[in-house]
Amino acid sequence: MPASTHTAVARDIPASERRRSILASGTAIVLYIASIRIILYLFAGPNYGYFRDELYYLACGEHSAWGYVDQPPLIGWIAWLLTHTIGTSLWALRLLPALAGTATVVLAGLLARELGGRRWAMFLASLASLMAPILLALSHLFTMNAFDPLLWTAIAFLIIRIVKADPPASRDRLWIAVGIVIGLTILNKYAVVFWLAGLLVGMALTPLRRSFRTRWFWLGCVIAAIIALPNFLWEWRHNFPFLELMHNVRASGRDILLPPIPYLKAQAEMLGYIAAILVVFALFFFFSKQGRPYRALGWAYLFFLAQMMLLRGKMYYVAPVYPMIFAAGAVWIDRATRRPLWLWSNFWVKPLLALGIFAVAAVYAPTVLPVLSVPQFLAYTHALGIEQQKFEHTAPSLLPQLYSDMFGWEEMAQKVAAYYNTLSPDEQRRTAIFANNYGYAGAIDFFGPRYGLPKSIGGHQSYWLWGPRDYTGESVIVLGEGHEENMQTKCASYTIVGHTNYPLSRPDDWLPIYHCRGFKWNLQEAWPKLKSWR
Repeated sequence: MPASTHTAVARDIPASERRRSILASGTAIVLYIASIRIILYLFAGPNYGYFRDELYYLACGEHSAWGYVDQPPLIGWIAWLLTHTIGTSLWALRLLPALAGTATVVLAGLLARELGGRRWAMFLASLASLMAPILLALSHLFTMNAFDPLLWTAIAFLIIRIVKADPPASRDRLWIAVGIVIGLTILNKYAVVFWLAGLLVGMALTPLRRSFRTRWFWLGCVIAAIIALPNFLWEWRHNFPFLELMHNVRASGRDILLPPIPYLKAQAEMLGYIAAILVVFALFFFFSKQGRPYRALGWAYLFFLAQMMLLRGKMYYVAPVYPMIFAAGAVWIDRATRRPLWLWSNFWVKPLLALGIFAVAAVYAPTVLPVLSVPQFLAYTHALGIEQQKFEHTAPSLLPQLYSDMFGWEEMAQKVAAYYNTLSPDEQRRTAIFANNYGYAGAIDFFGPRYGLPKSIGGHQSYWLWGPRDYTGESVIVLGEGHEENMQTKCASYTIVGHTNYPLSRPDDWLPIYHCRGFKWNLQEAWPKLKSWR
C-alpha cells in the first residue's frame, strides 16, 4: 500500500480511537507497570531509617576520589551530587534508586519489543522486572546495586540494536555507545566484568563475532577502557585495595557461600519462583531459530552464572542480568502460545503466569520493602512463615539483616554526643571519635554535626585512607570495640561511657562506648597498623 494511502487511512480513524489505541499500546502498558515502582517508593521510601551502607556512601561523597577501598567511584560522586542538590533526606536519597528501578522496568519492556515480542511480551517482561523480590530490594536502597540492573539492561538493549540495525555502518557505530555505558558501569561496580567476559565468549560463538573485525567495536573497547582507566590507576597507586579486601572477606567466612544446586535454588527464590520460569523460557528463546541472532546474550548469561557459582559469589551478584532475561523469556512464551498446538491454552497460560508472578512477589514484597510497620512486619512474617534471604553470616536478631541495619544509628550518635558534650571545650578539641566499622563512622559523620560532634576517624575500609587528621590519640572515644582487653592494652586508662544496644538493630552491634585516655601510640605514627579491610 502506498504511503499516501496509509496517511489517508490514518486520517480516517477518529481521534478518540487513535487515543484509545495509544493508551492500550505495549509501550503504554509498560509505562503503567513502571509507574507502580514510583507508587511503591512513595509508600516505602522514608520508612525505617538509613541503611548502614547508605551512611558510608554519603561519607564517600565527602571524600570524592577515583576509587574507594570497597567500590568504584560512581556512588561517591552521586552522593556528592545529592548533597549539593536535592539533599540527603531519606526521600532524596532513595529517589534515584527508585527512578533507576522504574527505568529498568521500562527498558525491559522495550527490550522485549526489540526481540520481536508483542504487547503481551512487553507486559510480562516489565511485570517480572518490577516484581522480582531481589530487584525490588535493590531499587530501594542507595547503593551501587540499585543502578546495575539499568546499566546492564542498557548494554543488552544496545547490543540487540547492533544486531538489528541496517545498514551495517550505522549498526557498527553503536559500539561507541556500548563502550560509554560499559565504562560507566565499571565505575559503578566491578561485577559487570564477569558478565562482559561471558558476553565476549557468546560473541565468539555466534555470528556477532563479525564485530571483532570492525574498528567500531575496538573503538568502543578503547572508550570503555579510557573511562575506567583513572579508577584502575587509583587502585594501582593504592596497591589494589579492592582485591585485598575481597581476599580478607573470603578468609573471614563472613559471606554465605553456596554450592551449585543451592545457589540455583537461591536464584529462583530471589526472583519469586514463578518469574524464574522465564529464565528457562529465555534459554529456549536464545537457542531457538528465532533467537539465534541474539544468542550471544544467552551464552553470556550461562557463562556469567557459571562463573558466579564457581567463584561462589553472593547470589544477588547475578541479579542485574535478569531484566534482559525476562524480556527474552516473555517473547518465547508469547510466540509459543501463538502456535497451533498451544492455541487452546493461549487464553489461560499467559494470564496465569502473570498472576503467579504478581501474587508470589506480592507475598514476598514486605520482606524486601519496608511497607509495613515493624510490629506489622513481625506479625506478617510469623503468620506466613517466610523470611528474608540471607547473604552474610550474622548474629540472630529480631529483624532480618536488611532491616536491622536501618536502626540505631542516630541513637548511637545521640549517646556519643551526650557524653562528648560533658567534656571541657579543651578536651573536646583533643578528642577523636574512632569507629571500628564504617557503619558507626558513617553514622557519626551524618548525624553527629546536629549534636555537636566532630567527624569520625577509623581504620575500616576507606576511612583508613582518609587518615587520623590532626588527632594524636591522647583522648579517643571508641565505637565498635568488642574486646575490653584490647582497651586495656591500648589505653593508659579507659571508661565505659555508654552502650549501642538499640533493640531493633543487630545484636552484634550492641557494644560498649569507650573513652580511652592516653592511647599508647601516637595516632599519626601508628595509623598504618590500624588498617582494617574486612
